[in-house]
Amino acid sequence: MKAFTYERPATVQDAAKLAAERPNAKFIAGGTNLLDLMKLQIETPATLIDVNRLPLDKVEATQDGGLRVGALVRNSDLAADPRVRKDYAVLAKALLAGASGQLRNKATTAGNLLQRTRCYYFYDTAMPCNKREPGSGCSAIGGFNRIMAVVGASDACIATNPSDMAVAMRALDATVETMNPDGQARSIPIADFHKLPGDTPQIETELRKGEIITAVTLPKPVAGTHIYRKVRDRASYAFATVSVAAVIAGGEGGKPHAAQLAFGGLAHKPWRVAEAETALVQTGSADAAADAVLKGARGYGSNDFKIPLTRRTLRAVVAQATRA
Repeated sequence: MKAFTYERPATVQDAAKLAAERPNAKFIAGGTNLLDLMKLQIETPATLIDVNRLPLDKVEATQDGGLRVGALVRNSDLAADPRVRKDYAVLAKALLAGASGQLRNKATTAGNLLQRTRCYYFYDTAMPCNKREPGSGCSAIGGFNRIMAVVGASDACIATNPSDMAVAMRALDATVETMNPDGQARSIPIADFHKLPGDTPQIETELRKGEIITAVTLPKPVAGTHIYRKVRDRASYAFATVSVAAVIAGGEGGKPHAAQLAFGGLAHKPWRVAEAETALVQTGSADAAADAVLKGARGYGSNDFKIPLTRRTLRAVVAQATRA
C-alpha cells in the first residue's frame, strides 16, 4: 500500500471541496472495497477523505411518502429498518443477499453504489484491463469470462456491476442525491447514475470531480409482491451470476397487471428494460419478457450459460409472484 494523506472534514461541503482540490483523492467510509483495492495497488489515492463523521446516517420519510436514505446508512441498518422491510422488501432482501454480516455492518449506501467490478483481470495488475489502464485492452474477451456481461458490453470492456443493492434500487426507481464543492445539490435518477462501458469503461458513474453522494431517495411504495432472486456459485458470500429484483402486482390467472424488473450480473450497470415489463403485463409470459431483456445478448464462451439462466431465473420469479 502506498503512502497517502488522511483528512477528516467537518462538513459535507468541506469534503466535496477537498475532493475537488486534491489530485487523486478518494472518499472513505466503510472501506470494504476501497481498502482491498489499495492493498493490491489498483487504487492508489494520494488523499483519503474520511466521511464517517458527517451527518449522513439517517433514514427519513419524505413529504411524498417515500424514504430518504443517507449516504452513510450501513447496509445492515437499512435492511433492518421496519419501513424498508414493510414497504421496500425487495431492497431489504437484496441487501441481505450481499456479502456477509460483518461486511454489511460496515458497508454504506453510497459505498455500495460505488463498489467496483469483481472482474478477475481488473484485480490482476499483470493483465491488460481498459478499466484499470485505458487503452491496454480487455483480457476478459477471449479469456476466462464466467462472471462477465452478456448485455450492454463493448469491445473495450465486458465487466459487470457487482452490487445487489443497486439492482433493487433500480427496480424501485431510486434517485441519487449529491452535493458539489459549491454546495449545490443534484438529483440523478439511478437509471442514469451508472454508465455503460462504451469506449471509456474507466468512467463508471455520472459523478463529477468533487461531487459527493449525500443520500438515495426512494419514491412512495409500490404495491405488489417483492422478490429478490440471486443465483450464485455458492450459498453465501458470493456475487450474483444472475439476479432479479422484481415488484409484481396482480397475477390472478398468471397475468400481472404491473411489473418492475431489474437484473444483476448481466451488465456494467443494473439492467432494466421497459419493454420487458410491458411484455410481461400484456402477455403474462416470462419468456416474452426475457426476450426483451436479452435482446442483443452475447456470450463470450465461459459465460454463454448466463443467457438461458436469465430466462429460467425470470420464469421462477414470475411463477413465485403469481402464486403469492
